[in-house]
Amino acid sequence: MKCFFPVLSCLAVLGVVLAQRHVAVQEGPLYRTEGSHITIWCNVSGYQGPSEQNFQWSIYLPSAPEREVQIVSTVDSSFPYAIYTQRVRGGKIYVERVQGNSALLHITDLQARDAGEYECHTPNTDERYFGSYSAKMNLVVIPDTLQTTAVPQTLHKVEQDPLELTCEVATETLQHSHLSVAWLRQRGGEKPAEVISLSRDFVLHSSSEYAQRQSLGEVRLDKLGSTTFRLTVFHLQPSDQGEFYCEAAEWIQDPDGSWYAMTRKRSEGTVVNVQPTDKEFTVRLETEKRLYTVGEQVEFRCILEAQNVPDRYFAVSWAFNSSLIASMGPNAVPVLNSEFAHREARGQLKVAKESDGVFVLKIYHLRQEDSGKYNCRVTEREKTVTGEFIDKESKRPKNIPIIVLPITDNWVVKVPQHHQILPQGHLESSISVEVASNASVILEGENLHFSCSIRMAGRPQGRFSVVWQLVDRQNRRSNIMWLDRDGTVQPGASYWERSSFGGVQMEQVQPNSFSLGIFNSRKEDEGQYECHVTEWVRAVDGEWQIVGERRASTPISITALGVKLEEFWSGERGHPQEWWPQEGRQGGGRWRDVGVKPAPCRLPHAEPRFGGSLAAFSPPGAVWGSAAELPHPLSSAVTKLQVSKSKRTLTLVENRPIQLSCSVKSQTSQNSHFAVLWYVHKPSDADGKLILKTTHSSAFEYGTYAEEEGLRARLQFERHVSGGLFSLTVQRAEVSDSGSYYCHVEEWLLSPNYAWYKLAEEVSGRTEVTVKQPDSRLRLSQAQGNLSVLETQQVQLECVVLNRTSAASQLVVEWFVWKPNHPERETVARLSREATFHYGEQAAKNNLKGRLHLESPSPGVYRLFIQNVAVQDSGTYSCRVEEWLPSPSGVWYKRAEDTAGQMAVTIMRPDAALQVDMVVPNATVSEKAAFQLDCSIVSRSSQDSRFAVAWYSLRTKAGGERDGPGLGEQEEEGDEEEEEEEEDPMERMALLSVGPDAVFGPEGSPWEGRLRFQRLSPLLYRLTVLQASPQDTGNYSCRVEEWLPSPQKEWYRLTEEESAPIGIRVLDTSSTLQSIICSNDALFYFVFFYPFPIFGILIITILLVRFKSRNSSKNSDGKNGVPLLWIKEPHLNYSPTCLEPPVLSIHPGAID
Repeated sequence: MKCFFPVLSCLAVLGVVLAQRHVAVQEGPLYRTEGSHITIWCNVSGYQGPSEQNFQWSIYLPSAPEREVQIVSTVDSSFPYAIYTQRVRGGKIYVERVQGNSALLHITDLQARDAGEYECHTPNTDERYFGSYSAKMNLVVIPDTLQTTAVPQTLHKVEQDPLELTCEVATETLQHSHLSVAWLRQRGGEKPAEVISLSRDFVLHSSSEYAQRQSLGEVRLDKLGSTTFRLTVFHLQPSDQGEFYCEAAEWIQDPDGSWYAMTRKRSEGTVVNVQPTDKEFTVRLETEKRLYTVGEQVEFRCILEAQNVPDRYFAVSWAFNSSLIASMGPNAVPVLNSEFAHREARGQLKVAKESDGVFVLKIYHLRQEDSGKYNCRVTEREKTVTGEFIDKESKRPKNIPIIVLPITDNWVVKVPQHHQILPQGHLESSISVEVASNASVILEGENLHFSCSIRMAGRPQGRFSVVWQLVDRQNRRSNIMWLDRDGTVQPGASYWERSSFGGVQMEQVQPNSFSLGIFNSRKEDEGQYECHVTEWVRAVDGEWQIVGERRASTPISITALGVKLEEFWSGERGHPQEWWPQEGRQGGGRWRDVGVKPAPCRLPHAEPRFGGSLAAFSPPGAVWGSAAELPHPLSSAVTKLQVSKSKRTLTLVENRPIQLSCSVKSQTSQNSHFAVLWYVHKPSDADGKLILKTTHSSAFEYGTYAEEEGLRARLQFERHVSGGLFSLTVQRAEVSDSGSYYCHVEEWLLSPNYAWYKLAEEVSGRTEVTVKQPDSRLRLSQAQGNLSVLETQQVQLECVVLNRTSAASQLVVEWFVWKPNHPERETVARLSREATFHYGEQAAKNNLKGRLHLESPSPGVYRLFIQNVAVQDSGTYSCRVEEWLPSPSGVWYKRAEDTAGQMAVTIMRPDAALQVDMVVPNATVSEKAAFQLDCSIVSRSSQDSRFAVAWYSLRTKAGGERDGPGLGEQEEEGDEEEEEEEEDPMERMALLSVGPDAVFGPEGSPWEGRLRFQRLSPLLYRLTVLQASPQDTGNYSCRVEEWLPSPQKEWYRLTEEESAPIGIRVLDTSSTLQSIICSNDALFYFVFFYPFPIFGILIITILLVRFKSRNSSKNSDGKNGVPLLWIKEPHLNYSPTCLEPPVLSIHPGAID
């Protein structure tokens, strides 16, 4: 216990020591680009106080490294200095808290002035200051030099075609950075899919959609040179359709070792349309069975099998016995004809698209008249640029016939098992039923019409089902027609055949009125006609229940129809009697005798084919009488058929529908049926050709003309409700559809034995149809102009379509040029209507391939760029546009063409600006010395110029006094000498020439071996002549040729310039004493070397003699004061060189 407190106090002190505040900031320097979004993190640890710490950011600018500039603070809104206040308030600079002790500084739009030393400071929350409260790092802002460019274009490709796209990615960042390049595909609103990418570590990668194709080499990314990245997709698929673009990022490695994307750029996109090659498709029709019972459900499935069904457009039509049921376009919206639309509205029929390749026709309550042949037709459609659809190939499978059998006759009212009659008193029916007929007694063959009216005490409570029944003389009950509560009409078994031909019809005239019609009645139709009505209501649980039943009836008596013949028999001979019909009701009559006592004879069920001529003969053994013609009451009636004979002239533009009508103005009977045959007569044909025939039973039969011309898919027949008006529509008319159209109408009636026979026929008036192509409205801009540009620049040729015939048309644009002195025009380039670019013959001649670029910035505007132009590209340019329109059958034809105004293009070479000067002035040099000839190019025409330099010696021709004038002589020359020079021009001799390719020419013979060439700078050339001789005296000049590269990288001479001459004089020393001495070594040593030791010995001898004589004279003359005769040392002047001979001189006073 004694040591516990000391230990505890030690731990407390240690904890205080460890709890030292420490601020850390992201390590620098960080390199970031202008305009980028940068974040810098800052953490604080070892602090005391609240868990949420505050952060303040400041910067020390390079211009004032000691001055703090406050930027942003998490605690003080007035912290920023004025230069940062607006950006902080605008949210462009802010601090994001990551945790209580960690924050990020955000600068969204980095600027160059943001470079400097950043300091992160945390205000003190400790009891005392201990540790570090701020940290600094450096931020370097560099220009954003990343460039990502690609040519925007639209390409139309076919499946399996290759695709090549290039993208230029360049950067001029001085710091060490890496680039990553990715090609992406964008389609609609989908997320971009990565086709292939090259990471900053030079690793290729593709998304899952393209990974397998990349592994197989189908997708490649190649780097060409230092800046070009090429994407190659070798076999395009329809799924590749979309916009392709490249995206580049520039990465730099931060001090902590992580890589950061400083900037990202994307190029403009290339829209690639891929047309599938496999356009084949198959269609099959399926159903469960072929035999059904009335009331059952049938489902037909039209199955389409093709490639890329979701990306293609199909239309489906359903037909029953060649009559159109419904059609469904690419939008999957069904359009039903009037008869089936009524059933579809009541929920009895459904036409739907189950999936991309499955189309369904459902009939929920089959009727007996639904027996027949069903089929579907699938037509592929192509969508034009205007959004319209054009029909392409059409296919249909084999017909599927079904038979709908009637239900049994053992029903009066059948209540389904799940229905129950409500108990008495629960809900009573308040209806009453009345039945009425057009007659109670009729003749056989006449028509019967019944009406069943339902009267209600209050408002209707539900629905009704109605059954018409016949109770014959034998009290046998048979069902004629039944209409259920859903509106479905079903005939009885014994009336099924008559109902199919329209002999028995039932209709709901009003919600509470129902009718029954029996046409061409028979004797067996006699009996009691009963209308049985059942009222239905919907219970609370939603099920239908029977409220009650009511019935009413009326009797009908039918008189059998026959021919009575009576003949009077006399004892000797028989006399035929004539019988005439009494005037009575229409359709029958009794016969009255105009002779004597009758004898009956009956021909039951007489038919019109007997012609109304019957004969009566005497029985055996009697005298034969002559035959008498008797008119039959059902003989062929006089037809009242009349068809409109009016003539019409119809002129329309192709792709419009041809509306043809056939009107029956009068008919023999209201029960007449008509067969309509449609014909067309062409001028080249003798007779009309059958297009379409609709029989009296409404069955379709296509004629030979429709089959030969492929009109089946374009024909639409309609029988109007009025019954006497028929129309035929030829959809999407073509020019070949022109002709004379008319209809042939046949009137058909039903005989008493239920056989249809043709009563009459008549032809309508003709409709002259002229289908023409649309009037051409193509018009191009006729603006003309002149254009002059320098070589290597770009020429833009614009072709503007001001108007076109149709928005759905396709254009062929062709550029051509007339060359000077060449009358024939030549094609430069051609853009096909499939948007395929082709080079013309002129492109091959002038090497235009690779220099032509096409773009269409807006519809109808086409621009052709000729890059890096050359002189041979000069000429008169124009464009020609062909407009192609699609025919209704999908075949494209040229409708019009127009030529635009001409543009005269002149390609000029740069103006010559060459100037040359000889830098060295006139000079005099000694023999054997060297002299320099400097040739300076003062100005040049282009930075790409190369030069050919040659130096020349200018001498007078033979006969002149001097080879070349010297400097002094040049100054003394007068006008006379100039005139002589004009008469006797200078002779030019080349010293040395250097070509533009730095190839040296031969040296001039007088200077051979004595020339030295130097190129001191790109514009200064020097020629040094060694060992000058007097013969080198003369005038010298330099001539410079300027050469420039053509766009085809061929060099041509632009101009040449010669400098002004300079004079060089070489001194001639001849045979002087100096030259003789210097030229002979022995003489040189004899003159300049040997005399020195001789004179030295002589002087020493004289001095010795003098010294001895002085000593001797001291004793004699010296004593008497007589001066001695002193001889001073002679001065010897000589030159160390051999230029001058040494001079020995004895100055005055040298000898005393």
